[in-house]
Amino acid sequence: MGGDRKRILIGLTVAMFVGLVVYMKLWTIDYSMSTDEAELLRRQFDLANREAMDESAEWRRMYDNELDRANRCKSELNQLKASFEKVGDAARINEKLTKMQEENFALRTQVDALQRRLEAEKSRCGSQ
Repeated sequence: MGGDRKRILIGLTVAMFVGLVVYMKLWTIDYSMSTDEAELLRRQFDLANREAMDESAEWRRMYDNELDRANRCKSELNQLKASFEKVGDAARINEKLTKMQEENFALRTQVDALQRRLEAEKSRCGSQ
């Protein structure tokens, strides 16, 4: 029995050693694959990062273009508002001018009437 036990113990030790060797071999294969996969993942991440940066730059460019366009439209709108105010001012000025011309005409007729009256008074005073 002692010899059988020794053989089983040696067989078990050899089996454990072979199992350990196979495990280490598989671990190194898996580790090298993991390293390659990590490099591949890093490259894919770098590529995705560059693409995201490019897309972000594209969106930023489109935003800047739209902002410039909106600012131009706002500027044009402000200019139109200012020109409409000037047109409104011109219309008011025209109304004032018309009123002043009417007042001027009324005042001239009054001045003419007063001059005729003055001349009439002068001629009346001169004839006395």
